Amino acid sequence: MKVTFIFLLGFFVLALASCNQVAKEPLFNGKDLNGWHIDVPLLDSVPDGIKPFIVRDGLLVSLGTPKGHLITNEAYENYRLTLDYRFSGAPGNSGVLVHASTPRVLYKMFPKSIEVQLKHENAGDFWCIVEDIETPNMEERRGPKAKWGGTAGKLRRIKNLTDDSEKPLGEWNSLQIECIVDTVKVWVNGDVVNHGYNATATSGQIAIQAEGSEVEFRNLVLEKL
Repeated sequence: MKVTFIFLLGFFVLALASCNQVAKEPLFNGKDLNGWHIDVPLLDSVPDGIKPFIVRDGLLVSLGTPKGHLITNEAYENYRLTLDYRFSGAPGNSGVLVHASTPRVLYKMFPKSIEVQLKHENAGDFWCIVEDIETPNMEERRGPKAKWGGTAGKLRRIKNLTDDSEKPLGEWNSLQIECIVDTVKVWVNGDVVNHGYNATATSGQIAIQAEGSEVEFRNLVLEKL
């Protein structure tokens, strides 16, 4: 009886460990862009042009130009995304988009989504791209309510909660984004930098921006919740 109990307990532990392993999914294999596709408007007319997303020394690199997005082939919901990023040269701009769907709905460039900003000294801002999300202190962090929106000319930016969460330039920053139903919560280097709710989307693709600056990424892992 005791042997049977130990056997069943061991089986349960192994099964639980197996479930945990299945729940986590690397989004980047360190070798190629398998599982992703590139959407860069300039390449429509210059198909042999430079692609702004490459793999270099095991890192996923956004070269910054030409501008566009690297988008997962699959859509996701209820997950935690973790990754490391750093600006390898001059400080600049980039972002991670969650709940991405219809491509090129804003400025004929950005997919419908909620952006988690990575711009230097602004990491963790939300930018509403045709989708929307709410946070506490919205007028203080976004501006007059009458001007809120997710399209051109509207107040789309919701400022983050901290000013000192980013590492010095050249060092790796850790980013964690947790999307559960209609909430999005963001950590930068362990600090909660934004927490939104009542998002107008609850699932979608994940995208990385090429937005003018070279940025390196590593350890992209998605954990289903």
